[in-house]
Amino acid sequence: MTADAARPIRVLVVEDDPVAADAHVMYVGRVPGFVAVGKAHTGAEARRALERTPVDLLLLDLHLPDVHGLQLARSLRAAGHHADVIAVTSARDLAVVREGVSLGVVQYVLKPFTFATLRDRLVRYAEFHAAVGEASGQDEVDRALGALRAPNPAALPKGLSGPTLERVTGAVRDAGGGLTAAGVAEAVGISRITARRYLEHLVDAGRAAREPVYGQVGRPELVYRWVPGPKGR
Repeated sequence: MTADAARPIRVLVVEDDPVAADAHVMYVGRVPGFVAVGKAHTGAEARRALERTPVDLLLLDLHLPDVHGLQLARSLRAAGHHADVIAVTSARDLAVVREGVSLGVVQYVLKPFTFATLRDRLVRYAEFHAAVGEASGQDEVDRALGALRAPNPAALPKGLSGPTLERVTGAVRDAGGGLTAAGVAEAVGISRITARRYLEHLVDAGRAAREPVYGQVGRPELVYRWVPGPKGR
């Protein structure tokens, strides 16, 4: 085994939301073979970090306060940095996806996401990263590239669906003062118990926070509030 194969893949987390950045660093540290070597909250901080520390992979939020993530990736390529990029974004513009391909973006992860989703992307990237040497033929080239492509979307916890999660996410995000499970249930048209499951999933993913609010009878009720970045994402 070579020295490069033995060492972990070094990841720089670039995310303007401090809560999300801490969560992403924690997620990376939980995947064997990866180590988070730092975090940056702006494009300028990311550039300085790359000058100090060798990095193999950027976990890059596309909406930074000082530069768009793809502009940052382009400038890093021009400056001679060759780290691969996993883009983290809430945007679903396929034109952005196409542009990112030429800039070293090997994967996209849509917010909000769970640890399981990111782990899947990192494991697949590790397979791609480990492919070295000369390919014996087309099949080997196809296998190396295929490692980056998940055959199916990362599974949500049993009983949760993507469309309902999007509706719950939208309800919480649009409610400035937060919502209870009952409020989400009414807004989305699901049961209170089901709403609670989706809300707890958002809490686990770092996209919502829960806090007790005491009513007139003194019994606390849990209110869920969206955890946005500086731009309200």
